[in-house]
Amino acid sequence: MDAHGRLDIRRRFVILGVVLGSALLSVSPALAAYPGSQNGRLAYGIRVDGNVDLYTSLPNGDALRRLTTTPAFDACPAYSADGKQIAYCSNASGPFEIWVMKANGTDQHQVTDLGGRMLFPDFDPTGTRIAFGGGVTDDSPADVYSIGTDGTGLVQLTNNAADDLYPAYAPDGSQIAFISYRTGIGQVWLMNADGSNEHQLTFDAVEKDQVPDWNPDGTRLVYAGGLDFGPFDLYLIDADGGGLEQITFTPDNDDFAPTWSPDGTKIAFISTRSDGRFVYIVDADGGGERLVNGSAGPQFAPAWQPLGDRR
Repeated sequence: MDAHGRLDIRRRFVILGVVLGSALLSVSPALAAYPGSQNGRLAYGIRVDGNVDLYTSLPNGDALRRLTTTPAFDACPAYSADGKQIAYCSNASGPFEIWVMKANGTDQHQVTDLGGRMLFPDFDPTGTRIAFGGGVTDDSPADVYSIGTDGTGLVQLTNNAADDLYPAYAPDGSQIAFISYRTGIGQVWLMNADGSNEHQLTFDAVEKDQVPDWNPDGTRLVYAGGLDFGPFDLYLIDADGGGLEQITFTPDNDDFAPTWSPDGTKIAFISTRSDGRFVYIVDADGGGERLVNGSAGPQFAPAWQPLGDRR
């Protein structure tokens, strides 16, 4: 499968950034940046010799470090607000589940044990809960869940016949943005962190996909969108639904899996330009696009590490 595969749960989960074997593709939220943070390292999946592991690098692509080394498919990273932990998805135990490790790759441990396919985790600002999307079987609709980082307190936050995916906590933890297909095409929705007050944010005909992410002050979101499932570009929208703006323009390629930098000035994302799938960075106003690391293999959705307030 690829980013333009079947228009069902199998294809939607796949937008991790590259191909997830025969079941998934490429994608992730890297998810919400947090106020008062400096930009740290970028975490992203890289496929080397047929296997996808998580790596980190500096935003300029230097100092590449490998975090996971198993034969499993490890991808869709998300940093905690203090930058000390990474949540990610992995099929190390069979089905895709949510895992957590320290930012240096140590203390890898499984958090969920639900079967099916659990993907795209995001930490809440306290670092004690993780939201994620998943379906308990390959054929069941995906919903948004949250769980304690210790694996307890599972809560199902959405429940309808359509797929709900790619949750991202607002920086203050009060809301979760996600993509829902309940209107027939993917749209950005918001809900309270407890699952109440679900409401649609975007209404235009552009298909929304992988993934919504908040800017550090919680006033704007970025997401990938494309007519008829592509090509995908990056769009910004105010949290109240105004100020819609397209910031990348790639008529022959896909830009997706955006993550805002902790200082709010830049957005990292995956692009299929340059005859591959690589992490790029663009200024939040749409200028200054640049490739991060074109020497490694195909790459999957990035996450940007908050370093905390250094003022």
